[in-house]
Amino acid sequence: MTEIVVLVAQDESDLPGLDGLPDAAKVTTVREENDLRAALPDAEVLVVTDFRTGLLERCWPKEHSLRWVHATSAGVDALMFPDLIESGVTLTNAKGVFDRGIAEYVLGATLMFAKDTLGNLHYQRQHQWCHRDTELIDERQVLVVGAGSIGGEVSQLLRATGMKVTGVARSARDDERFDQVIANDDLFDALANADFVVITAPLTEATEGLFDERAFAAMKKSARLINVGRGPIVNTDDLVTALRKGDIAGAALDVFEKEPLPARHPLWDMPNVMISAHMAGDFIGWRRALGEQFVANFERYLKDDELFNQVPLNS
Repeated sequence: MTEIVVLVAQDESDLPGLDGLPDAAKVTTVREENDLRAALPDAEVLVVTDFRTGLLERCWPKEHSLRWVHATSAGVDALMFPDLIESGVTLTNAKGVFDRGIAEYVLGATLMFAKDTLGNLHYQRQHQWCHRDTELIDERQVLVVGAGSIGGEVSQLLRATGMKVTGVARSARDDERFDQVIANDDLFDALANADFVVITAPLTEATEGLFDERAFAAMKKSARLINVGRGPIVNTDDLVTALRKGDIAGAALDVFEKEPLPARHPLWDMPNVMISAHMAGDFIGWRRALGEQFVANFERYLKDDELFNQVPLNS
């Protein structure tokens, strides 16, 4: 019998999609600190859906039998605390589940800016008939910062509309999903040519605070920023200043340094900003899809096959 512990947040229901687990699995779902402390020492597999509270780091046991930790998210920065990294467990993530949803969000945000949907809604609320010319996205230049699974899906969808997409990765490479992929070192040169800048990168020491005053100054004044990666990649204060000064033309933001975004934050009232509640990839049925993905990987685990979506602990 394989002991599986599923850590969910207090305001979450049990993770659906686990009904396909074989009889060899025993599942214990926990929400409370005492329950997690009691369950972890005997667990062989841990599934994490709670990334907001830091509960796992506080409860990580000195002695345990864990062999595999699975994150039901694409990003794993919340799990990269020293005790887990040093434990040597296998870590996997939910790569692939959210790719299409996030790509469609980015396409929608791109069209929203090009067709001035924010302006349409403003004038509608004012009962004003205000004709304007709007933009075509064909041939527009897009810079996708983070040329991984999500970034690749974003690129393919945008390229299908006629947009030209450059990816940014650790090093330059050939990638059929993009028109080109450049190295991180060339980011600031590329910012000057981009009409839309899309952040899909994970949060790391290298990306934290990457988009600051200097980055916004390097962008076109007509450029729009779309962040579907991680909030701390963008310095929020510098973004507000850039938007107020007109250093960039707008932003669509799904993630923030502090979540939820405080009710009195100036971003809420900016006419050239769209805010969503960390939901870009969350399509109807996404939690079941996460559970079913874990089940598929667990079947490989029982067969001693290599698990998919492994994440290096020293990345």
